[in-house]
Amino acid sequence: MKIVKLLFLLIALGNISIAQTKDSLAFSGNPLFKGWYADPEAIVFENKYWIYPTFSAPYNQQVFMDAFSSPDLVNWTRHARIIDTASIKWAKRAMWAPSVIFTNNAYYLFFGANDIQSNNEYGGIGVAIAEKPEGPFRDHLGKPLIDRFYNGAQPIDQFVFRDDDGQFYLYYGGWKHCNIAKLKNDFTGFIAFDDGKIFKEITPENYVEGPFVFKRNGKYYFMWSEGGWTGPDYSVAYAISDSPMGPFRRIGKILQQDPMIATGAGHHSVITVPGKDKYYIVYHRRPLSEKDGNSRETCIENLYFDEAGLIKPVVLTNKGVSKQQL
Repeated sequence: MKIVKLLFLLIALGNISIAQTKDSLAFSGNPLFKGWYADPEAIVFENKYWIYPTFSAPYNQQVFMDAFSSPDLVNWTRHARIIDTASIKWAKRAMWAPSVIFTNNAYYLFFGANDIQSNNEYGGIGVAIAEKPEGPFRDHLGKPLIDRFYNGAQPIDQFVFRDDDGQFYLYYGGWKHCNIAKLKNDFTGFIAFDDGKIFKEITPENYVEGPFVFKRNGKYYFMWSEGGWTGPDYSVAYAISDSPMGPFRRIGKILQQDPMIATGAGHHSVITVPGKDKYYIVYHRRPLSEKDGNSRETCIENLYFDEAGLIKPVVLTNKGVSKQQL
């Protein structure tokens, strides 16, 4: 009898173990994949989730980008070196913060390179093109799309937004300034606004860098990063407007460090699940064990809204999100 009871106990424990294993596989976990990756651009292409991050390393080593794809937010495939400085001849270092969009039967990847500090240096925001979301991407223009400072904005941290009417907007800028510009449909340049200007400043309160825009229920949600990217105070705040041009008045922070989990949570993007009112925020953060500014990893959490359409504060987790197939 004791042997039978012991056998049943072992079977029961085995079932618990199996259930825990299945449960753990049903969630993404954080980080989503191994390696130091930051500034993740997350989007849906070809019925898969894609993440295009910065390879987080010293600037002279930051000369290529990988991409990651997943059918369900849990299982990720790495696509190595989808773009590098060998294919972008004018870029020599500090390739970062990609933004990718599909149009004209091609994939366009916007990126920053060279970390220019003045108009006397060559670099800025470039555009690359590929036939597949995993690349390889090649230079679209043979030169930067933006290579100068306008309205005090360093030409970095670009994000491309397509409005419902088909107009493409470029949001970008470091050094606490954010510009917006209307892109030509072939991404070879810009369309002037009615007043003749190309770049308009739309900087909200406390803006530092990393703009991102999405649309929900007719409202434009403009998000950005605050604080210093190497410090624990890095965070994400947002505003809401009836227009892609703003005005954007800061509402408050929705993503920041949790001293029990990680620091430096910021520079994010948002996944909108096609056909559903379901959203995820993909961002980078620094493990508590790490002090190096480049030790950043890509993570994901659920993004929720209240009845008024305001974004609820994001809860940092090690569990991540549950499996979600497209």
